[in-house]
Amino acid sequence: MTDQETLQVDVPVIVLTGPTAIGKTALSFAIAAEFDCEIISMDSMQVYRYMDIGTAKPTRDEQRQFRHHLIDIINPDEQYNAARFVEDCLVAIQKISRQGRVPLITGGTGLYLSSLINGLFNIIKVSDDVKERLDRMLQLHGPNGLYSELCRVDPISAARIHKNDRQRIRRGLEIFFSTGVPWSNHIQEQKNKKPKVRFSRLFAACLTCPRERLYKRIERRTGTMLAQGLIEEVEKLRKLGYGAGLNSMQSIGYRHANQVIDRTWGLEEMKSYLIRDTRRYAKRQMTWFRRQNFLHWYNRGEQDAILHGISRKIMKTGRNN
Repeated sequence: MTDQETLQVDVPVIVLTGPTAIGKTALSFAIAAEFDCEIISMDSMQVYRYMDIGTAKPTRDEQRQFRHHLIDIINPDEQYNAARFVEDCLVAIQKISRQGRVPLITGGTGLYLSSLINGLFNIIKVSDDVKERLDRMLQLHGPNGLYSELCRVDPISAARIHKNDRQRIRRGLEIFFSTGVPWSNHIQEQKNKKPKVRFSRLFAACLTCPRERLYKRIERRTGTMLAQGLIEEVEKLRKLGYGAGLNSMQSIGYRHANQVIDRTWGLEEMKSYLIRDTRRYAKRQMTWFRRQNFLHWYNRGEQDAILHGISRKIMKTGRNN
């Protein structure tokens, strides 16, 4: 596909998104059963092998019941980004549709969803000189120094990126030092361009619920992850050679478990920080989702309304009940 071409997708495509811990997985199974779907994961962490508990992956039994795509496709020391997601997602959509089934894209990674619906700005090549410059900055000033530099050159991007999100901080600096233009400017320019992919039969639902109820769900999920063996999972990853400094190991949950393993925090302290940081992440997700005008909003308990909306908007026939 050239830069001028727009890919028209005329098959039904369902999107189910929302903040972490709101209940997307359970609802996705109900949707999949109703409309004969295969599920495409839109989660930037579920792509990694061996990282199951901290990413809240569907269980093996659940994956056997409903076929999943884009789960366990790379190792924790490999890189994955929005551009690759769009490419992989479109391939999966085509494959699922050819089999007479409906693609159901579900997850909470807003950048992936935006890239799929709104398009990606042109791929920016990063020279070895820029990479070496950032490596030197990291050695001299540490991660906080990189974040401070991003705040200086691109305060808009810095405001939406968590100070511990090393991968996106570095990406923001790579873009600025390679082009002289802040990442936020590139994103704004992209909003004014036509998307390269146009969906004619897309239904995108976003789940919400009262904040305190979501926070309680986050607390319960945190307790469940620890009971299931999150610390032990990270210990196994490190024994496999996947160090704490990897981008994948700096994500929510894994970063916290590493602090326990390195005896920086105690277990209760770690649990408190993990709940706090997951809440903050959910808040950032909701802020992003509210800016997307293509989403249909539903309370997390409105399953029947969501099924009806899908049937009425994009399916050829209505529901029987």
